[in-house]
Amino acid sequence: MDEKTNVMRLLEQKKIPYKSHTYDLPASTSGAEIAEALGEDVSRVFKTLVTVGKSRRNYVFVIPVAEELDLKKAAKAVGEKSIEMIKAKELLPLTGYIHGGCSPIGMKKFFKTTIHETVKDLDRFYFSAGKVGFQVEVSPADLAKIIRYQTVDLTVDRD
Repeated sequence: MDEKTNVMRLLEQKKIPYKSHTYDLPASTSGAEIAEALGEDVSRVFKTLVTVGKSRRNYVFVIPVAEELDLKKAAKAVGEKSIEMIKAKELLPLTGYIHGGCSPIGMKKFFKTTIHETVKDLDRFYFSAGKVGFQVEVSPADLAKIIRYQTVDLTVDRD
């Protein structure tokens, strides 16, 4: 693959080892289908969600693709009374990314980032490389060299 995304360039600038993966699926494809296309377990493939708090501050949450963000847990993790997902049309001007290609690395500005606690159990995990059809595989320890993040339980409990 010759094409590089900004995320890949940023990782290379910081000398952070990563593997890039591509898939040819539409932007509307579910995370579980993307994990399947990558031949990976859904617990290793994460999605990046951008939210806005009651304070009007923005926050980034990175959770396994098959899970759902628990807005109460997420608000608590960042010390907000409440948070909600930003509107799709606000994503590009705010982050520089489009829906389906949002990465925790390389947004227009850095927002407080929280990753679901299961990442601590993984040696490597996948997230968007900043463009639909592109994923990068990075270790959580290496990701911490390029962005600051905390790990918390963020997902809706399943019975």
